[in-house]
Amino acid sequence: MNGSMLLPEFDHEFAETRKALERIPEDKLDWKPHEKSFSLHALSGHLAEIPNWMRVTLEMDVFDLDAPYERVVPETKEEILSTFDAQLKDAREALARASGETMMETWSMKKNGEVVMSMPKGAVLRSFIFNHNVHHRAQLGVYLRMLDVPVPGHYGPTADEPM
Repeated sequence: MNGSMLLPEFDHEFAETRKALERIPEDKLDWKPHEKSFSLHALSGHLAEIPNWMRVTLEMDVFDLDAPYERVVPETKEEILSTFDAQLKDAREALARASGETMMETWSMKKNGEVVMSMPKGAVLRSFIFNHNVHHRAQLGVYLRMLDVPVPGHYGPTADEPM
């Protein structure tokens, strides 16, 4: 399976994530539902960053958690959306270029000099990028509900967007 086979799923899932990000209330970015939770700002910024991991996964064989990594930390809703859009464009291009051979190459994550996980790059894309994105988008849906912001329907209707 080459990367282009995942493009329809990529386009759908990340378009749905953008739809949710568009609804974040900028005046509530510091809000969090619980002291242990991400703030709305941190969660939204994390969602904006996830697409970058696709390029990192496809272009690297080892990601060392101890190596310097420049995180993008958008401050405003506009910056969150523009960061997401830019990361998404680069991610889509990287995915479209990925050959079947690249998708089967082993990708590893290291921490403290030890490999903590290894799997084919295609599996990393599905689990640590696609699924990770959906997981945090669902969290954002809970935040939106708690803030009384209409929750978008990603796979069907919601109480705010019936059929």
